[in-house]
Amino acid sequence: MLGRDPLIEIIIPNWNGKGMLEHCLSSLRQQTYANFRVIVVDNGSSDGSIEFVEAFYPEVRLIRFDYNTGFSVAVNSGIQTSVAPWLLLLNNDMEVAKDCLDKLRSAIEQYPRFHLFALKMMNFHQRQIVDGAGDAVLRGGVGYRIGTMEEDSEKYQKDRETFGACAGAALYSKSFFTKVGLFDADFFAYLEDVDLNMRARRQGLSCMFVAGAIVYHIGSASSGSKINPLTIRLSTRNNIFVLVKNYTLQLFLRFLPAIIFYQLAWLLFCIKKGMLSPYLIGLYQGLQMLPHCHRKGRALQQSVGLIHPDNFAAMVIQAEKEAVVSIMARRTAAGKNNFLLSCYCKLFIL
Repeated sequence: MLGRDPLIEIIIPNWNGKGMLEHCLSSLRQQTYANFRVIVVDNGSSDGSIEFVEAFYPEVRLIRFDYNTGFSVAVNSGIQTSVAPWLLLLNNDMEVAKDCLDKLRSAIEQYPRFHLFALKMMNFHQRQIVDGAGDAVLRGGVGYRIGTMEEDSEKYQKDRETFGACAGAALYSKSFFTKVGLFDADFFAYLEDVDLNMRARRQGLSCMFVAGAIVYHIGSASSGSKINPLTIRLSTRNNIFVLVKNYTLQLFLRFLPAIIFYQLAWLLFCIKKGMLSPYLIGLYQGLQMLPHCHRKGRALQQSVGLIHPDNFAAMVIQAEKEAVVSIMARRTAAGKNNFLLSCYCKLFIL
């Protein structure tokens, strides 16, 4: 992990993830490709993470914060201090397949017009189950990892263009951030990669899913579970950020019925999970930030090189179709009904 003039720098944000770092860093030491370096950005951990890295992985560069700055600020600090032409963002709860970096090196050569690559995320505990094969997006302003909780199959074993990448396992060119900008620090955590994917697509940049570049994802290791007050509050708030920043007024009005449908479904989900209070807090915080987000959105819309809004709308709609197909396949396999999704398809997709 001490490549001279490295092709790739790996940026790993960490908050009290000592146990997970051991899996992640150990797997990186076993890579078949060696021309890379690793940066761990620690967000004020109190579990001995820093001491562990210093003692057992002295080749890893450490960036330290005294408190939890959130995902965006942490990875931005790594991006800004990196020197390699390619940057791999990696969550600390990942085990990296031995040939993963070699596959990414090959992809860089094979797909020269791409500046963003999505890795294949598999379930850490059930390794035949996909955790994400590229990111799609819903018109409601949220992302969806294609293939989540589905059995691995031929359709996820081939490279293909996808809407975007989950920032927990994504390779970016350094020039990508020069053109698109860094992660938005206002998000703190959750949906910041949806915002970045949308900004990239509006700039005309595309993403390639690399089926052979595999990581094994534990999932929700820092927050404790997928459904908790923090994830509900931030997801609700940040959903508003995504919509206000990335949709023009015309596009917002065009997608409004689908947005309302999604918001009602999300509210019902939060009530069902006993999370109405964090939902309302997130909604209030999002509405408080509306003027600030609107100013950011106006600035983005004045950027040079944006594609036509109709083309961006078509990309979102196509990505949503892929997401809904994947969600319905997963629910069918689990023996669950797709009544609401079928209604959504009839109303907004077909």
